[in-house]
Amino acid sequence: MIPYGRQQISEEDIAAVEAVLRSDWLTQGPAVPAFEVALSERTGATHAVAVSSATAALHLACLVAGVGEGDRVWTSPNTFVASANCARYCGACVDFIDIDPDTLNIDIGLLARRLAVAAQSDALPKVVIPVAFAGRSADMQALHSLARQYGFVVIEDASHAVGASYLGQPVASGEYADMTVFSFHPVKIITTAEGGAVLTNRREWADQLQRLRSHGITRDPVLMHSASEGDWYYQMLELGFNYRMTDLQAALGLSQLQRLDVFLERRRQLACRYAAQLAELPLILPSPSEESAWHLYVVQLVDASRRKAIFNELRARGIGVNVHYIPVHLQPYYQAQGFTRGYCPVAEAYYQRAITLPLHAGMTDAQQDEVVSVLKELLQ
Repeated sequence: MIPYGRQQISEEDIAAVEAVLRSDWLTQGPAVPAFEVALSERTGATHAVAVSSATAALHLACLVAGVGEGDRVWTSPNTFVASANCARYCGACVDFIDIDPDTLNIDIGLLARRLAVAAQSDALPKVVIPVAFAGRSADMQALHSLARQYGFVVIEDASHAVGASYLGQPVASGEYADMTVFSFHPVKIITTAEGGAVLTNRREWADQLQRLRSHGITRDPVLMHSASEGDWYYQMLELGFNYRMTDLQAALGLSQLQRLDVFLERRRQLACRYAAQLAELPLILPSPSEESAWHLYVVQLVDASRRKAIFNELRARGIGVNVHYIPVHLQPYYQAQGFTRGYCPVAEAYYQRAITLPLHAGMTDAQQDEVVSVLKELLQ
C-alpha cells in the first residue's frame, strides 16, 4: 500500500529520542523549551507553547481568547472536526462559513457578508478560526482587516501548514493571526508522534497557555495569591489541563525541524509532478502555489458519481487514497445542533468529488508514477 501520508524517521531522530531516554528528564525537561525556541525562530513568532496535540492547542487558544458559554465561534466546514469542537469544549456556539471553490478555504467574501448581518443583530463571533487547508493559508490579510473592523480574535488552524508562507512571511509570524496552531501528527509535515503548538506574539497569552497546559498551576511567587511556603509550593490559579508535551516528543520534533526544508521541497516537487501528469485527465486539480506546505494533494472528479467506485478501486490496487474532509456540519453531533444538508453547498459539492492522493516526503517518483498510471487507467 502506498499511504496518502507517512512520517519520515531518520537515525538522527532516533538518536535524539534515545538521548532523552538516557537523560534525567522524560517530561517537563529541557527539550520542550528548546523545541519552542526553535519554532519561534523558524516562524518569527515571539512565543511558542508546545502541547500534547493540535486539538489541545485549539482548545487552549480558544480559552485564552476568552471564549466561554454562549459566545460564538465561526470556522470552515472543510476541516477536521477539532477546528469546531474546540469551541464547543468552551461552551460556545459554532457556525460555519462556506468555502471558496478555488482555494477550498473559508470564503472571505461570504464571511464579510455574514459579519455585516451579524453586526446588525449583535451576534458577532468572538473568534474566527480559518483553516489552512492542505497547507495553504486562507486570505489572511483580508480576514485580518475584518477582524479589526468587527473586533474578533483570529486563530489560524495551520495544522496542515508547518513551514508554509503567506505573502512572503512564514505562517505563524503573527502578521495576520492573533494565534496560530500547528499539528505534529505523523502524517503532517514534521512529527512529534502526537503533538501541537500555539504560536503568538502576546506575552500574556503565552503565559496563560503555559499555565493551562499544566493544570493551571504556577510556581511564580509574583502570581501567587499568598506568600510561598517553600520550594515545594505551587498554586492553581485557574482550571487547567494536562496538555503537556513530553521531552521525548519535543526531542523528535526538534530533530525533525532540522529537515523541514528538505521535507517541503520534496512535497512541492511531488505536487508539481502531479500537476503535470494529471493535467489531461477529467479532474479538477489544486491551483499551483509556491507558498503551500502541500500537506495534502486533493483532486476532484469532474463526474462526482464515480467517486466511490474510483476510490475503492484505487484502494484495491494498493493506492492509499483518502478523503479530506466530510463537511463538519454534516456530522450527527452538529446536525443535532440544527445544521442541515445544504447549509454549506460549496463544501458539500466539493466533498462529493474529492479524493486525496498519496503525497509525503518519503514518496518516490516510481510510487507516484504508479498512482498516476492507475488513475489514468481508471479515468481515460
